[in-house]
Amino acid sequence: MSTKRKRVTFTVVAPEAVKVVLSGSFNNWSENADLMKKDETGTWKKIKMLPKGTYEYKFIVDGTWTCDPNCPDIVRDAQGSENNTIVV
Repeated sequence: MSTKRKRVTFTVVAPEAVKVVLSGSFNNWSENADLMKKDETGTWKKIKMLPKGTYEYKFIVDGTWTCDPNCPDIVRDAQGSENNTIVV
C-alpha cells in the first residue's frame, strides 16, 4: 500500500484578519495545528502534504469558522453545518 502524499495549497483572502487557521478532518479539526501565513496581498496560505483521500475543511478567521469561498464542494456535517471538501 502506497503512503504517497500530495502537496495541497490552501488559500483564503482575508487582508483584515489577524489570525487564520486551517482546520479539517486531516488534523482532527484542530484550532491551532495549522496556522496560515499572510502575504503582502492579504492572502493567507498553508501547504499540507496529504495522502490520497477525501477531506473536509474550513478556515478559522479570527475565531470565526468560515467556508472556503473559492471551493464549490460543500457537504453538511452531522451537526448540520457546512464544510468544504477536497479530494486528493
